[in-house]
Formats: sequence, structure tokens, C-alpha cells
Amino acid sequence: MSENSLAAGSSITHIVKALGEPLFKAGDNVRISAAIALALLALSAAFFAFGQPIPEGKLPQPKLVIMDKSLNADQAQKAVHAARLFYAFWNTGDPQFARLALATNFTDGTLPKGRPQGVDGPLFASSNFRHAVPDLRCDVEQLIVAGDRVVAHLHFSGHFNGAFGQKQGAGQTIDFIATDILRVQDGRITDNWHLEDNLTLMQQLGIVQP
Repeated sequence: MSENSLAAGSSITHIVKALGEPLFKAGDNVRISAAIALALLALSAAFFAFGQPIPEGKLPQPKLVIMDKSLNADQAQKAVHAARLFYAFWNTGDPQFARLALATNFTDGTLPKGRPQGVDGPLFASSNFRHAVPDLRCDVEQLIVAGDRVVAHLHFSGHFNGAFGQKQGAGQTIDFIATDILRVQDGRITDNWHLEDNLTLMQQLGIVQP
């Protein structure tokens, strides 16, 4: 049985039985490859997020998922899906993904100066960043899911072919990492505490000298 053959809406329990392996080992958190993790979390060829079909190919696939064994199937499934929707937004710039991922009362716990609070904040940040780096890509290196939190290790890349403030890019390579701590409730992200390697980014943009 391939990962792509799993039916939408299948539960983790059903998938585990189909794979013929226990999901958890007593006393351990689960460390599993992305392909198996996504299979266990019932990620199929077509996702349904709040009644709307989302093609699987549009959602970034984490390279590694580390799962808290105490989570029930529904909570785990919703947490990972909300995170993948959010990072599909950062990977594509498409605001529909942010609106599907974020709760209406979303709060940025590490709000940068000049960025609006709430759902408009990530939309504002993504638009400005893509003005500088039009081909921005966001890869999810790993997700750590525990309780109502999802910790994401992210890798951003692209080329500075646009403008950042008064500075015009000349195709410089952009390559830096970031970490998010997301709080997920009822399948939506209500809070984010984030940290980016801004020094590396500013050096690559030519704003700060190495």
C-alpha cells in the first residue's frame, strides 16, 4: 500500500492497522520519516480543509515529523495540517493558505516593528519579502508536534532579484533558516512565536557587511 493510496478522512488508527505496525512505543516519542508520517496522518491526494479541497501537491512535505505519543488522532492530524497550510502560504505567497491556516484571533507573539498584528501580519510580511525575493521558497526541515504546539524548523531560499527598501537586488542567493513555535487550537493556528536568522539575511541582501 503506497502513501498516496490512502483515502481522505482515514484515521491514524486505520492507517496503522493497514501498515501492520504499532504507531507508538511505550515511553518514547515517535521519530518517523516524512513519508510515513504523512501517511499516518491521513494526508492523501486531496486534502479537505474546512470544506475546501486542497491538492496535496500544493502543501510542503516536512522532511521529518516527531510526534508526541499522547496526542489523539484528530488533534495530531489537525496540527500537522494547519502547519502545512501555513508553510504552503510562505512557500507560494498565496494568501488563501494563510487564511485557511490562521485563526481569526491569530496573535504574533514576536511581532516585528512595523508589522500589523493578526492575520494581516503574515500577509504583509510575505508580500514585502516577495517584493525583494520573488522566487522565495520555504522548505520544512522538521516538525515537532507536542500538546497544542508545533515547532517548525524552516529553510528559506531564493534570489534577491527585486528591491528591499531603496536597495535593488542583483540576483544574490538568499539562504537562511527560521524557527516557529505555533499554537494550534481546533485546527487553526492561534499564536506564533518566531525567530529568523536575520543577520544572515541582511548580509545576503547587502544591508549589513559580513
